[in-house]
Amino acid sequence: MNLKIRLALMNFLEFAVWGAYLTCMGNYLGAAGLGDQIAWFYAIQGIVSLFMPTLMGIVADRYIQPQRLLGLCHLMAGTFMFGCWWLGKEAGVGQELTEKSIFILFYTLSVAFYMPTIALANTTAFTILKNNGYDTVKDFPPIRVLGTVGFIVTMWFVNCAVWFVESSSWDGATFTLTFAEHPHKFQYTYMQFFVSGLLSIILFLYCFTLPQCKLTKKDKKVSLAESFGLNAFKLFKTRKMAMFFIFSALLGMCLQVTNGYAGPFITSFKGSTDPVVASSFAANNATLLTSISQISEALCILMIPFFLKRYGIKIVMLMSLFAWVFRFGFFGIGDPTMPGVLFFILSCIVYGVAFDFFNVSGGIFVDQECEPSVKASAQGLFMMMTNGVGATVGTLVAGEIVNYYCSWQDGYLQGDWTTCWFIFASFAIVVGVTFALVFKPDQKKQAV
Repeated sequence: MNLKIRLALMNFLEFAVWGAYLTCMGNYLGAAGLGDQIAWFYAIQGIVSLFMPTLMGIVADRYIQPQRLLGLCHLMAGTFMFGCWWLGKEAGVGQELTEKSIFILFYTLSVAFYMPTIALANTTAFTILKNNGYDTVKDFPPIRVLGTVGFIVTMWFVNCAVWFVESSSWDGATFTLTFAEHPHKFQYTYMQFFVSGLLSIILFLYCFTLPQCKLTKKDKKVSLAESFGLNAFKLFKTRKMAMFFIFSALLGMCLQVTNGYAGPFITSFKGSTDPVVASSFAANNATLLTSISQISEALCILMIPFFLKRYGIKIVMLMSLFAWVFRFGFFGIGDPTMPGVLFFILSCIVYGVAFDFFNVSGGIFVDQECEPSVKASAQGLFMMMTNGVGATVGTLVAGEIVNYYCSWQDGYLQGDWTTCWFIFASFAIVVGVTFALVFKPDQKKQAV
């Protein structure tokens, strides 16, 4: 099989694991008695990202080949995700969890092993491409696109998949795919965790078929700081990289907001007293609607080489920041019926620019700016600032804002959503203007 196809399949599975639950988990948590803790579940992803990507990056730089470590992390992530599924299954569909603390523990351990795999997948792809003479700026984005496709495919699957057991016996179980409303859709139930766990185990096995990424032999003694990969933090000594990582954290505050709340927000219209709104296609297929975001993401990834080469990292990141303004703003003025649903669609379209022009371009930028000996550690540091510091703070603050203006009523998170989205949009404007004023990369390196 062609090398790039093999790496593309790796990325497909990598993000398919995440797509199974990331955008629809909030709806399940509401039914399971954890609706007021949605922010914490997304913040957990950020908290573990404070140290796990960096730690695993150190291990990948020095002790275990990144493709093998990627597989081992997915083995652990999948195992604990199966634990979440089992606890949900024992409670039953639409029922409150009886073992909430154990569920939170299993989920935390699962994402603790999953979050470093994003950076490890990047490191694996970059290393294998370079070892075989490929250009990472040109050849990586099409590979990364398949990751987004994987995310989309599982989003569509959990949106439409229904597993319904009519009795205690498996003989009464039925499986179907439908756009029609059904309380047993995977997007509302514990089955989303089963899908994620199964895909993690498949990727664990697949990783051991990938080409080797041999570790760099160290011919000299290294300091204690170097042994633990702390030398990656020396990147903060240069103003350019320090500003880049600081704004990575600030922009990272936007990343999990719509992942955590777009689904419950759109689904909340099912609780409307207007039967037209409550029965609208968008309100009953929130996961499918938000998948437009990932379709846009897939298309925008292919544009990254052109924009990076032509405009440089600063302009590309500015595009991302102001795309977040529109992402939040369009949600604030939309609704699930015509013509309001068009604003939902526009919000999803601009998400591609908002996410890709920062997350993917940032990974390429870090890879180009770092010495070979710290590349994996630096990718872990980038993930720590975005999915760790930024996502944690952003998710917790967003949760406080949403819980202040909205509350769970009859199974739906309802309230003044417009104010919430406009607050998030205002934050993105402030960060964007500040970034334009203070981030000054080397002009000669603007065209990467």
